[in-house]
Amino acid sequence: MARRPSRSQPNADASRLGAPDSTQTSNPARLLAALDLTGRDLDIYRAALTHRSAAGVSFGNDHPSNESNERLEFLGDALLGAFAAEELYRRYPEEPEGVLTRRRSALVRTEQLASWAQEIQLDSFMYLAPGERASVSGRDRILAGAYEALIGAIFLDRGVTVARSFFNRQLRRDMGRVLASVDSANPKGRLQELTQNLYQRAPSYRTIQAEGPAHERQFTVEVRFEGEVLATGTGSSKRSAEEAAASAALARIEDQGLDILRS
Repeated sequence: MARRPSRSQPNADASRLGAPDSTQTSNPARLLAALDLTGRDLDIYRAALTHRSAAGVSFGNDHPSNESNERLEFLGDALLGAFAAEELYRRYPEEPEGVLTRRRSALVRTEQLASWAQEIQLDSFMYLAPGERASVSGRDRILAGAYEALIGAIFLDRGVTVARSFFNRQLRRDMGRVLASVDSANPKGRLQELTQNLYQRAPSYRTIQAEGPAHERQFTVEVRFEGEVLATGTGSSKRSAEEAAASAALARIEDQGLDILRS
């Protein structure tokens, strides 16, 4: 695992997301030292640490890049997906495409990347405009984006082997825990995450039957994607029936593959 930065390294203001450090050593150099990485091009790491709110802004002795980290974020996103897919492919040789896709989505989701970014205290080294105030979800997006950008920077500066090795330390350590939590997560969320990740669209639910007395009502719900019925489920409430339908849809995808979403 990459060496974790000491809390004493960033100054007090820089320990918060939104306040860049302005000590004599630049943020990119301090980050690389903390992670025990050798960087050949500090400017690429400077760009990785620059949120769009701070691009081109001066922060005293240290300064962000004139370019935001969004292009590096784009590159890192593709790399992380490929690295996670490779690890899953090797570790689970019997699993079908649908299962691997769902698991990859869980490993590179915003909240997980933000967690890994927090572990290496990436926020302490970022350039973010002091006026930028983020909600928890907004903070996660900023941290996840910076983590993706960092992977992109390592790839461009040191190559794919170093970038993969850096990510795999955290990925391999946490994969079992992350996937265990995913497998027990709510099926509606898992199904939506899968379809959103692949097609940027969500499934829909429709109640097709409600029967029985009020105190013993049974609902039947079908879940559709792109107008096609994926599965049906029943339950004592519409919510539980939707969960059952989503669970049945996931089971069908795991059994028959992703082609049922493409029909």
